[in-house]
Parts: sequence; C-alpha cells; structure tokens
Amino acid sequence: MCAVHQPNLFPRLTTLAKLFVADTWIVLDDVQFTRRDYQHRTRLAALEDADRRRWLSIPTHLPQGRQTAIQDALIADPALARRRTAAVIQQEYGTSPHWPSLQAALEPVWDAFDTGRTAAVAETSTRVLLDILGWPGHVLAASLLPARPERSQRLADLTHEAGASKYLCGTGGMTYLDPAPFAARGITVAPFLPPATGIWASARRVTALWALAHLGPAGLAARLRALTGSPNSLQAAA
Repeated sequence: MCAVHQPNLFPRLTTLAKLFVADTWIVLDDVQFTRRDYQHRTRLAALEDADRRRWLSIPTHLPQGRQTAIQDALIADPALARRRTAAVIQQEYGTSPHWPSLQAALEPVWDAFDTGRTAAVAETSTRVLLDILGWPGHVLAASLLPARPERSQRLADLTHEAGASKYLCGTGGMTYLDPAPFAARGITVAPFLPPATGIWASARRVTALWALAHLGPAGLAARLRALTGSPNSLQAAA
C-alpha cells in the first residue's frame, strides 16, 4: 500500500496515521509550495486543552516566487528558526511525562535546519515521528520517479513505480481522484477513513505531537496499528 503526500511540518494526526498505515510514503516534493498549507507550519494544541491552539511557522523564502517547488523553498533565518521552533515545542509539551523520549527523537529535526531548506525540516519531522512509532515502511521522493503530469495519472504512476498494488487516499483526495489511471495500472484505490472520536476529534486540525505527548509512543502506536485491522478495529483506535 502506498501513500503520496507533501512533506508537512510536524504533521496532523490524520496525515501521520495515513502514512503509518501505508507501506511506502512517496514524498511529493516537487509540487508548488503553498503558504496556506502545512508545508512550513503546524497548529499546536496545548497539552491540557486541545481547544487552545496556536500556529508555529518556519519563515520561508520562495526564490522563484509563487512558482517555487516545495523542495526549493528556503528558510529565511535557519539558526533563529531552529532555536524558536525547538523552544516553542518544548514550551508546549515539555511537561508531558513522555517528553524525555520525544526530546531525544526530535534532535534530527533541529539538525535539518542546517540544510537551509524548509522541506528538509518538514520531511524529517515526519520521519522521526514515524520512526518513534515503529513504522516499518520506507520513503521515496516523487522528484526521482518517472510519472505523467496530470494529477490522477501522476499518482497512479508513482504508486506503480513504488511497486504497490493499492493507493491509500484521504477523504480530500477522493473528491477529485479519477480512478481510470489506477484501474489501467491494476491499482486499487483504498479510502483512508480514521475514527472521529477520542484522540481523533481534533486530528485534522492539530499536530500529532499533541497525541504523542498524551499517549506516548507506545500508546499512540497501538492506536495506529488498530487502523490497519478490520473495520471493527477502528473503535479500538479512538
């Protein structure tokens, strides 16, 4: 099973869960950067009150203006952005009993700021969360794989290049996806439908760090593994 998704900074729980369920994550790194998306920002929820939220953003410069690809976006001041991002994350989640394990796991994210590229930080932030949850899959870059330009054709081609027989699609993607290119490749389109209660009530709005700080890596991993089972297992994931 394959999921195709842009690199997101400390992704929302729904995004992280979709990648966790997949066997392969293809990083969509060569599409246009969008300032109103989650490529350079994330919404933090307060540890004790998920309804109290604030944005955390990496100041980003686009060398080619609005046409700049995600992989070419540059951090405006890497050293300052690194210090501020690390400080804000610790301020929000440093009192969690699971913070020591999270703190150690996040070190590669801070190091990624040295690349000067927003996408490197965003992708690394997702990779480390998948790693701490014990995800056994692998990651490919869309920019290194051959694919046709039309949106659905490209997704089908990327899935084929990954050697996958299923494409895992979120609810948003299902609204525009053309199933014909997938059928032509012998690929099944599988909708990803997480629960909507419990920890998932705010899963589409806030970073997965909030759930990790509450449940710890083992607790959250157990919830995510439940998503890979039968439809009845969704109750256990809530």
